[in-house]
Amino acid sequence: MGEPFIILENISKKFNGKYVLKDISLTINEGDRIGILGKSGSGKSVLLSILKGIPEYKPTSGRVVYRISYCKSCGYVDKPSSVNTPCPLCNSKLELIEVDFWKDDRISKRIKNRIAMMFQRTFGLYGNLTVYENIVEALSKSIQKNEVDINKKAIEIIDKFGLSHRIIHIARDLSGGEKQRVVLARLLATKPILLLADEPTGTLDPFSTKLINNILNEEAKKNNITMLVTSHLPQVIEVLCEKAILLNEGKIEAIGDPKEIINIFIREEAEEHEEIKRIEETILKVENVKKYYFSIDRGVVKALDDVSFEVKKGQIFGIIGISGAGKTTLSRIIAGITNPTSGKVLIRIGDEWIDMSEPGIMGRGRATRYIGILHQEYSLYPYRTILENLTDAIGLELPDEFARFKVISTLKAVGFKEDYIITILDKYPDELSEGEKHRIALSQVLIKEPLIVILDEPSGTIDLLTQREIIKSIKNARKELGQTFIVVSHDMDFVIRLCDEAILLREGKIVAKGPTLEVIKHLLPEERANMK
Repeated sequence: MGEPFIILENISKKFNGKYVLKDISLTINEGDRIGILGKSGSGKSVLLSILKGIPEYKPTSGRVVYRISYCKSCGYVDKPSSVNTPCPLCNSKLELIEVDFWKDDRISKRIKNRIAMMFQRTFGLYGNLTVYENIVEALSKSIQKNEVDINKKAIEIIDKFGLSHRIIHIARDLSGGEKQRVVLARLLATKPILLLADEPTGTLDPFSTKLINNILNEEAKKNNITMLVTSHLPQVIEVLCEKAILLNEGKIEAIGDPKEIINIFIREEAEEHEEIKRIEETILKVENVKKYYFSIDRGVVKALDDVSFEVKKGQIFGIIGISGAGKTTLSRIIAGITNPTSGKVLIRIGDEWIDMSEPGIMGRGRATRYIGILHQEYSLYPYRTILENLTDAIGLELPDEFARFKVISTLKAVGFKEDYIITILDKYPDELSEGEKHRIALSQVLIKEPLIVILDEPSGTIDLLTQREIIKSIKNARKELGQTFIVVSHDMDFVIRLCDEAILLREGKIVAKGPTLEVIKHLLPEERANMK
């Protein structure tokens, strides 16, 4: 147990004449990980806001005292355990002081700068900056100012938070779980002395929830961060905290071991929790799409006729059919290259649905940057090295150190071993096998961090061994990056071995959709003859 860090003395808070907190007295020791349970309206968020020093939450009565290490020479603030150590800014000795948080504005302001607060729905990000830029901006405020050090630290953070496939994504275009991970990365980059997490995983998908919980636990233990977590979900408190508080109508009802407090909370909670809405899994919706052409010889040609289907995030989805069935037209409409005659294509970017029929940078233009296409007739730059083919040759704008990290991460995602990657970075495409060149071409698409990758006849005329390499690399990229693939193909063996689900197009109409093995049962004999 650490020494006393924060002391709350009879804290009360009124809003509109009504108490939301009443006579809260509590001592928080350095390194404590405390969970705060309670029904909605019990005062959980208000208590955290008071500890953060948000002006609207100034206590109606009572005191909040912070015991800190303080440098009288430059004003640096640290945890109480740092007393008598040199100040990292000016090398003066840090002294222990007690600060009346809501009265001593001068020192309180410095304390606030060392407190990180993580909200459930309010994402403290620069929406127009990339993930990389958001992390570097946060690091630039820390003690280390050297650019090389910042880049190295940023790489470590991005890798740890599972964001290496989102480095160049604009923050506003991330999913809720990804935004929350970037927020936490930014907060921890500032090396806080206190972390306040208000419902940090309440609406997130299971993967993001587990990752954030693991990181919070690891960082709190490793850096002895004092952490307070609010939640209406008992399992979050049990996973993250060593002590728990039960709030009821603004008062502390019980303090103790998390399991004991959870049991009390569950017994008293008569109403069922509202089911938390998870991030929707669907990433692409094609709704009643038609594409008609007029031909002098044939009149109206229905290239696509009332096509509707959905693709789930992380799927490998097949669009199959013989030549002229409408596959290419459909893939071009999904990619935003061709406009449909009628109907809609909706793509999920972050938490929003983008209508591909709407022009402009906030319409189709916002989505097209996240759609990658690998054409059958791909080509690499023959006089550029593999590293150059994956960086400056395709306009990847990142510092050299970051770019190299990004290249290695992407090549690993398509199945290359790291030791081997190092040996081929300075080689030229003609020095690699056909299968390796195909994986480099796929990496050129993936390194730009698309949400959806369209593979246009990826099996082409390649041999069986290379085909197996491609299938393995696509599946590995799905596993490592959570990537969604749409495979346009007439090669049945390839589609069967690769795709989770598929649609079968015939004369512009969908005649079958569902699991791939079920779909191919609907092939006509002449279609089988014309499709490998």
